[in-house]
Amino acid sequence: MRHAIPAWLALDRASGDLEGQIYHAVRARILAGQIGPGGALPSTRALANQLGVARSTVVAGYDRLRAEGYIAARTGSATRVAELPAHPMGHGAAPAVPALVPHEPERFAPLRPGLPDLDLFPVKAWSRCLGTRARNLRWHDLGYGEEMGLGPLREAIVEHVARTRAVVADPAQVIIVPSTAAAIDLIARLTLAPNDTVWIEDPGYPTAQAIFARAGARLVPVPVDDQGLALAAAPLSPAPSLIHVSPSHQYPTGVAMSLARRMALLDYAAAHGALIVEDDYDSEFHYAGRPLAALQGLARAAQVAYIGTFSKVLAPGLRLAYAIVPPLLLPAAQAALRRSGGAVAMHVQAAMVDFIREGHLAAHIRRMRRIYQARMEATAALLVDKWDDWLMPGPRDGGLQLAAHLRDQTTDDQALATALNQRGLGIMALSRCHLGPPRPGLLLGIASATPDLLARLDRALGETLPARAG
Repeated sequence: MRHAIPAWLALDRASGDLEGQIYHAVRARILAGQIGPGGALPSTRALANQLGVARSTVVAGYDRLRAEGYIAARTGSATRVAELPAHPMGHGAAPAVPALVPHEPERFAPLRPGLPDLDLFPVKAWSRCLGTRARNLRWHDLGYGEEMGLGPLREAIVEHVARTRAVVADPAQVIIVPSTAAAIDLIARLTLAPNDTVWIEDPGYPTAQAIFARAGARLVPVPVDDQGLALAAAPLSPAPSLIHVSPSHQYPTGVAMSLARRMALLDYAAAHGALIVEDDYDSEFHYAGRPLAALQGLARAAQVAYIGTFSKVLAPGLRLAYAIVPPLLLPAAQAALRRSGGAVAMHVQAAMVDFIREGHLAAHIRRMRRIYQARMEATAALLVDKWDDWLMPGPRDGGLQLAAHLRDQTTDDQALATALNQRGLGIMALSRCHLGPPRPGLLLGIASATPDLLARLDRALGETLPARAG
């Protein structure tokens, strides 16, 4: 049976990207409700014949729709529209910009959580590595490059995380991406179908919460206590498809997941077929002895995707992070990246290879670990010595931010953070990290906490805190 070509699927051949035109046209009709759940689509062969394109072009467009959960196909039966979550707006309504991510403090305010001290960026060493690569461009720098990232950089990253984090991986498992958020988004697109259950730490990383929600997942907040994710407090059903954790330095509380909790989580994930996404965003900065090895290195039967970034170690402007994924995800990851194209310039990746292998990265981490430890201790000392009646600082064994809970749990921490940030500080309200009932507090970046800045913080607290907390 031949299907007539609808007007909305007419191709503009002069514009190119025929695969993308098919994908966008079908996706738009599905989202508008004009092709309902269970509605049959033409077969790839029939549609290719009628459009006058190669069948592989239609297959690629359908593969994108299937990978993102819009359609489902079974061998021997028609391709049909999948069941999708109800659209939050009625048909025909003007789309609103969704507020998925809470408003962040000013991006370069000095106490912004997770922001390194950019004044101490190793400008000379990085500029030399980058300049050398820019002056000596080779064919791989000017071509489309490798979808998964530059081979030598993937090798250097594996060597780095094997030595510092006991990660066990092959360079083929490494994917180079511009940010932690990009890595989480890629993994979500590869692994989640609409209404899949995702366990997420509570409190947790707001950007991860937004990405999984956008993927159509059902988010289940799991409490965090002084030993990390409280597996015993998680619901018995439904079992999660994915579990997002930051076990080495939990965001935002700063606690480290105990070894017993780590092993229990790995056992649970293996038994239920759940993928663990380990967000190891700033583990290089651990101040009390050696940190526990990465969860990924402990895994045997469980599948763990490990995410790391150079944004916290060096600077977010480098736009360079990585994911180390289980082998079973590699074919789909490569196909997805081939469609979207590489996002990190090849000469920047090549410069990072030199930066790592010439020892600059390790030297910078050693230097900054000492500086950040002193600044963490000074920030905690200020809160304990002068503001102990109002604030309770959390763990300070590592990382670039310090959580401090308010003793008066009725305090509006968002109003308090707003008042502080009117003084140019960039502090975050802890309640923004909660999916469940919030526990109010403040999250302070410590990387730039010089004596002068701490004096500013002290004055700002004096001007705002007594009026808002009892």
